[in-house]
Amino acid sequence: MTVALFLQSAVGGVLLGGIYGLLAMGLSLSWGLLKLVNLSHFALAFLGAYLTYQLGTVHGVPAYLSALLIAPLFFALGIALHSVFVRFKVKEFASLLVTFGVTILIESLIQWIWSPDFLRYETPYAQTTIRLGPIFVPVLELSAFACAGVLAGAAWYALNKTMLGKALRAAAHDAPVASAFGINSTRVSYILAGFCSATAGIAGVFIALIGTLAPSQIEAWIGVVFAVAIIGGLGSPIGALGAGMLIGVAENLTMSVVNPAWAPLVAFSVLIVILLRKPVI
Repeated sequence: MTVALFLQSAVGGVLLGGIYGLLAMGLSLSWGLLKLVNLSHFALAFLGAYLTYQLGTVHGVPAYLSALLIAPLFFALGIALHSVFVRFKVKEFASLLVTFGVTILIESLIQWIWSPDFLRYETPYAQTTIRLGPIFVPVLELSAFACAGVLAGAAWYALNKTMLGKALRAAAHDAPVASAFGINSTRVSYILAGFCSATAGIAGVFIALIGTLAPSQIEAWIGVVFAVAIIGGLGSPIGALGAGMLIGVAENLTMSVVNPAWAPLVAFSVLIVILLRKPVI
């Protein structure tokens, strides 16, 4: 491996980690703070991707405007979904089963509307890159990474520096004690649930711009993003982004040095090593 190829693979992995981190952020926060394992997060991301494709190819809406439309729509969708969890008192394990069913429903809806065929959202800037010496940095991947960084930083600040964030963390740690101090854990949980779904929608916008769309790909993202969320620490947006970068770089270097077929094994190999070294997360 040449130095240029190593650097190119590393940069590509870091940028791929932005997508992983953006997808894992909502799952990590939902799992860590709401105690809900929301598998429908992945289906919502692909629903956002298909909506971006539809708005762009049929109605000529630019991707950034699609993101501005999708984010509040998915925020409301997240609140609606969370209201069902609250209404029926869905717990952590039950949420895994319930949201798996929601995932199947959304996947079937996508197939019904857009067909199971592969789709590609072609944009004029799809191949645009920035050259830094021997390294080429794709603009779309860089934009996704920057967006993930901004959202992770904003989420960290909100959780650690605002009263709402402190209320969320207190409710997640001990809901009865938090209630005794006047924190309405149910009310604040709606805001976090909406934010998690909004991040899924924004991740979907970048998935539409960068990748090829097919409903069957929803399951392909679940394993690696689960690993990213666990490695980064549940409830940690910065941790999710950092773990995404770690997995992205490891996957890209594996594809470059060893064999592309080995890349899917990387996330779980790293996860197993970390769990063995640090069994309590």
